[in-house]
Amino acid sequence: MTSLRQLEYLVAVADLKHFGKAAASVNISQPTLSQQIKTLENRLAVKLVERNETPVNLTPIGREIAKRAREIIVQVDDIASFAKRSKDGLSGTIRFGVTPTLGPYLMPPIVAELHKKYPDMRLHIREGIPDVQIDELRRGQLDMLLSPFPVSHDGVEIEALFRESLHIVAAPDHILCSIDDLEISDLKGKGFLSLEKSHHLHRQTRAICDQLGAILLEDYEGTSLDSLQQMVGSGLGLAILPRLYLDSETSGSDMITRLEIKGWSAHRSIAAIWRSGAAYADSYQLISDMIKKRSYAIL
Repeated sequence: MTSLRQLEYLVAVADLKHFGKAAASVNISQPTLSQQIKTLENRLAVKLVERNETPVNLTPIGREIAKRAREIIVQVDDIASFAKRSKDGLSGTIRFGVTPTLGPYLMPPIVAELHKKYPDMRLHIREGIPDVQIDELRRGQLDMLLSPFPVSHDGVEIEALFRESLHIVAAPDHILCSIDDLEISDLKGKGFLSLEKSHHLHRQTRAICDQLGAILLEDYEGTSLDSLQQMVGSGLGLAILPRLYLDSETSGSDMITRLEIKGWSAHRSIAAIWRSGAAYADSYQLISDMIKKRSYAIL
């Protein structure tokens, strides 16, 4: 009979594409992992892994079985979490993913309030790229995610939380800062900086540049909002930054100026996301409600 552990081994190989790394991730030796995968292939009477390839790839049927195995593993973990939750109530550690363009500027007071009200509930906060973290959520590596959307809806619950305004910023001596009544047409042909392509904000900046007839300066991508505003402050170009960052103490407001443009506004929408049917769904809803309440107070 196929075992859950064998399915975990197959998923590890699918994720890491390397027998040695996969074996280390599940705490067994590489020969044992290889033998268990071979045993699984014999029991299923199909070839799952293309051996003698670097990186290791799964066969088409292997990829499909690994996908279904991952869903089974996540469901088993949810069963265990549900049983534990029935005994412990609002407690335990929640693996919480958040985009670095939002988390540091929104979460600190929320974390403090949560700890005060629910001292047995803990947040393991991991910053990351939303596109990556949504996959980690589906794989069971994260429990909850705070992210800009839209995101794909497959297998997840999405709770819309708030809309955050976006602002165009420039160095104080930029030519646009000398124009009293800025209009959208004044931005045509101007150069905009953005974050790396993996960030949701990069895609949104590109779309806004297309609308404005502006130019996205792809040779100068920032690695963080701080690096982006510093490049703007040095005169390298304009940028689009979210309000929570601009209102924070770390935004470097003395080196950049927000431009007021007649007839123009933009925002990004933020949502909380968790797996459909998750055992801790009511905890995730509680955190979502707290974030929504906090956002109404400050935005």
